[in-house]
Amino acid sequence: METEEMRSRKQKRQAVWNAACLSVLSLALSGCGVSDAQKALGQENGLPDAQEADVAEEAGREGEAVRLPSVSASEESAGGQTGAEEAVGAQTGAEESVGGQFGAEESGRTQTGEEASVQDGRAQHAPSSSEGSEEESENFDFTVCFAGDVNLDENWGTTQYMSAQENGIYDCISPELVEIMRDADLMCLNNEFTYSTGGSPLPGKAYTFRALPERVEVLDQLGVDAVTLANNHVYDYGKEALLDTFTILEEAQIPYFGAGRTLEEAMEPLYLEVDGKVVALVGASRAEKNKMTPQATDTEPGILRCYDTKLFLQAIGEAKDAADFCIAFVHWGTEYSFELEQVQLDTGREYLDAGADAVIGAHSHCLQGMEYYNGKPIIYSLGNYWFNDKTLDTMLLQLHFSGDERGTALEVEVIPAVQSGYRTVYAKALEEQRRIYDFLEEISVNVRISDEGMVTETE
Repeated sequence: METEEMRSRKQKRQAVWNAACLSVLSLALSGCGVSDAQKALGQENGLPDAQEADVAEEAGREGEAVRLPSVSASEESAGGQTGAEEAVGAQTGAEESVGGQFGAEESGRTQTGEEASVQDGRAQHAPSSSEGSEEESENFDFTVCFAGDVNLDENWGTTQYMSAQENGIYDCISPELVEIMRDADLMCLNNEFTYSTGGSPLPGKAYTFRALPERVEVLDQLGVDAVTLANNHVYDYGKEALLDTFTILEEAQIPYFGAGRTLEEAMEPLYLEVDGKVVALVGASRAEKNKMTPQATDTEPGILRCYDTKLFLQAIGEAKDAADFCIAFVHWGTEYSFELEQVQLDTGREYLDAGADAVIGAHSHCLQGMEYYNGKPIIYSLGNYWFNDKTLDTMLLQLHFSGDERGTALEVEVIPAVQSGYRTVYAKALEEQRRIYDFLEEISVNVRISDEGMVTETE
């Protein structure tokens, strides 16, 4: 049943959508251009077999509903797939965290105005040089919230459990968590399946996930503002289902990133405006050892891969140049392992060096640690958020951006939770919260987590 709050959210989305379309048309008529810079624990509902644990790859993002080529300049498309780095060696690592201070970064530009370009079924915002008062953009305060792996496959336990509940998804995720998700200024999660009634399961793939198109309403019910498609399950039912996924999300006005109908689209950042600032989201995957999820090309749909980091680094750099803040969402790591692969440590730092303000990871289906590098956070894996019936610690991850004329600050907060028996529940008890914080500290590189869930860097 559609609630009044859901209707209100849809009306708000439609208003933003209409404004973006009008803005684009206005720019087109005036001849203005818009910058386009856009394991050991077990298994997925059983134990992941060796092949599937290795088979995890990237997925994509963009789609195409309203496209105005005369308004947006195209990014260079490098077409095809560049090489592959194999994940070698794991970093066991948990350097004990003690103390530290949150890094604060100066924003490299003042946002005085905004041009909106509508591409691939969503409004994308890029900064403009239009006149405006500096005062308007100097003070800001907003939160971007992230959740890990979610699965709405029709034949999977999560969806079957949800369908049997009187209140649907609200009986699967505790109200405290839903409230936090809906209250965030931007809410983003990993869409680990495809929306379609077509296509066929990829031959030889152990786990394939496909949800009915109407399941997209769950995203709205949870307050989701954007999803990453850069994962190893968005292509589970082939090209037809991937294209359907783009269309379904576009029609629902849920922005996505990390995949597209072409490589150019898969590389394009998603730009979202909040509190006078532009946040860019970029996504890529390097999760599959046996690569079954294709990278998009000049003519074929797919995801953006980052086995070879060249294209993803390019996308991050362009996103940072066009936005106030850039967040990289990466699908990587070893399933059901708390240990970090060396390639996660190496490339995570590369992404920060390229301009990302934070790196968020997924794919391992369990929490992995955190690290501060040059004052900026890497959250190696958010783990399962609502993915199967296993009992696993999980979390919502909040990035709190604030600033004034003195500079910009970024605070990181963990909202502790537990997934168990097809439900994800907020950890209310202080002892339980502290247990999860302590565990995260133990498997992290250099962080401390306060009793309030605030993450800081240790010496």
